[in-house]
Amino acid sequence: MKVAIIGASGFIGQEILKEALQRGLEVTAVVRHPEKITVQNDKLTVKKADATNAADLAAAIAGNDAVISAYKAVDTDTYVSATKATIEALKKAGIKRFLLVSGAASLEVAPGVKLLDSPHFPAEWKPIAAATMAGLEVLKQENDLDWTAFSPAAMIEPGERTGKFRLGGTQLVTDASGNSKISSADYAVAMLDELQQPQHIKQQFTIAY
Repeated sequence: MKVAIIGASGFIGQEILKEALQRGLEVTAVVRHPEKITVQNDKLTVKKADATNAADLAAAIAGNDAVISAYKAVDTDTYVSATKATIEALKKAGIKRFLLVSGAASLEVAPGVKLLDSPHFPAEWKPIAAATMAGLEVLKQENDLDWTAFSPAAMIEPGERTGKFRLGGTQLVTDASGNSKISSADYAVAMLDELQQPQHIKQQFTIAY
C-alpha cells in the first residue's frame, strides 16, 4: 500500500509516519518544510506542498492509494481552507480513501453535549478546537470519498507504543476515573489499523486507554 501523509513532520504526523514505515508501507511525506523530515528510509519520499493549495497538493499525493492528513489546526479559516483543498486534491488525484486526524472537542460527553461545550474545557484550546470541528463538518458533507475522521482522547501526549487501547464512536472514551488519555504512538497504531483494515468508512471514531 502507498500512503501520503500530509503534515508528517508534526507532533502526531511524525508518529503516523514512523508507524507506517514500521509496517513497511510506501510513504510520501507531504510537508511545507522538507528539512524537518530527518528520517532515512528507502520507502519514504518527501514532497513539499502547501496544504491550502489544491493543485500543489494533488501533484504531491498523486499515485498513492490513500491519504492521511495530520495538518495542524491553528485558526478556523485556514483549517477549513486546507480541508476543502485536500478534498479537491484527492479528487484531482483520483484517490478515494482519506483519513483525517481530527480533534476530541467534537466528541460527546453527554447526549447532545460536546466536549468543547463542557465547563471544564480549557479556554486557550478553544480556537484550535473550533477549527477542527469546522473542518470535520466540511468533511461530513463529502459523499464521493471514503473518508474517516479519527478523534484522539481528550489528552494526547508523547508516550510508549503499547498497542492496547479502546476504540469508540462519537462519544468521549474515559476510564473508571473519568480520564481520557492516549499516547501519540498508540493513536498512530490505531490510525494505521484503520488504514489497512477499514472499519469506519464515512464515520468519526475515537480512542483512549
